[in-house]
Amino acid sequence: MKTLDKLNPGESGTVVSISTIGSLRRRIVDMGITPGAKIVMKKKAPFGDPIEVNIRGYNLIIRNSEAKEVRVAT
Repeated sequence: MKTLDKLNPGESGTVVSISTIGSLRRRIVDMGITPGAKIVMKKKAPFGDPIEVNIRGYNLIIRNSEAKEVRVAT
């Protein structure tokens, strides 16, 4: 198990948990990143931030600070 920001492009996994609380957790959940969802790392920016993932059939670009809060089972 690792955090979403540690996935390499092309790797996929299943969201296990979100380790933050409050407004950041709400923001992550509102983007569709919920436990049980399958997620695929598409691309990383040259310096690693932001990242592009595919979840629930759409591409989503998120910051590393948000991705670090999402635990994924590969």
